[in-house]
Amino acid sequence: MAQLSEYLRACRARVTAEELGLPAVGRRRVPGLRREELASLAGVSVDYIVRLEQGRVRSASPSVLLSLAGALRLRPDETEYLLRLADDAADAGRAARTAPKGQQVSSATRVLLDGLVNVPALLLGRRMDVLAWNRLGAALFTDFGELPSRQRNHIWLTFLDPGIRGLYADWAKVAQECVAYLRMDAARYPDDPDLARLVGELSLKDEDFGAWWSDHRVRAQRQGRKRFRHRVAGELALDFQVLDVRGGTDQSLLVYTAEPGSHSAEALAFLTSWSAARAPGSRPELDPDKEHRA
Repeated sequence: MAQLSEYLRACRARVTAEELGLPAVGRRRVPGLRREELASLAGVSVDYIVRLEQGRVRSASPSVLLSLAGALRLRPDETEYLLRLADDAADAGRAARTAPKGQQVSSATRVLLDGLVNVPALLLGRRMDVLAWNRLGAALFTDFGELPSRQRNHIWLTFLDPGIRGLYADWAKVAQECVAYLRMDAARYPDDPDLARLVGELSLKDEDFGAWWSDHRVRAQRQGRKRFRHRVAGELALDFQVLDVRGGTDQSLLVYTAEPGSHSAEALAFLTSWSAARAPGSRPELDPDKEHRA
C-alpha cells in the first residue's frame, strides 16, 4: 500500500488547478491539487483520499481508481501502473513476486537479431538487462560482450558508463525516460532482489537517478526519437521502436531506424560499413578512429 500511496501523492502534486480549469483560490502551501479538489473531481470523499494516501485503505475498487486516474489526467500507461500497485496492495497475503531466474534467448530470436544487418537492435529483458544484440547495435553503443554481465543493463550504462552517457546528445531527457521505463517495469515484480540492488546502486552512485526515481514518473516503452553523437558516425537522429517478443518471457526488441534519405541514414550506413569491416575475418578497410562527416 505504501507504493500506491506514494504514487498517488506524487501524481496529485504534478497537476495544477489551472490545468484542470479550477479556480486558483487561496495560497497553496504545496504544489498540485488540494485533496478537496481531487475528491470533487473524482467523485469520492475527502476522507477517502486522506486514508488512501496514508495507506489506510486495504483495497480500492477499479472504478474508484479509474475515477482518480481520470481526475489526475493520467496517461494509459500511468493508469495501468496505478492499477498494478492497487492489486499488489490488496493482495497482502501473496507470496513474494520476484522475477523468474534466468532470461533465456531463443535461437529464433538470435537468428532474427543477426538478420537485422542495417538497423541497430538490442534484446532487452527484465530490469532493462541487455540479453543480446546485433553487430550494428554493438557498433552504436558498445561491445556488450566485453562487459561484465552485471553491467549489461541499459539503464546502468546510461547513468554510470561515461562512453554511453556522452553518446546521447540530450542525456538528461533520455535518462529520465529510462528511469520512468524502469519504474513501470518494476511493478511486475515488486519483490525482485536484483531490481532492488540495481536501484540501490544507481541511487547511491548518481544523485540524478535518486531524484528522478523518487519522482514516481512511469512510462511504457513504445517509440520515439533519440539524438546521438557517435565517435565514428558523427551526429545521428534515430527513431526507436520497442517490440514485444512473443514466447520470450518479459523480453522486447529495441530497434533503431533512420529516416530514408536523411543525413542520419547516410551516417548509419557508414557505421554499418565500419562495423562490417571490423568483423572477424573481414578486411579492415575503414579507419575506426576517423569520424564520419557528411
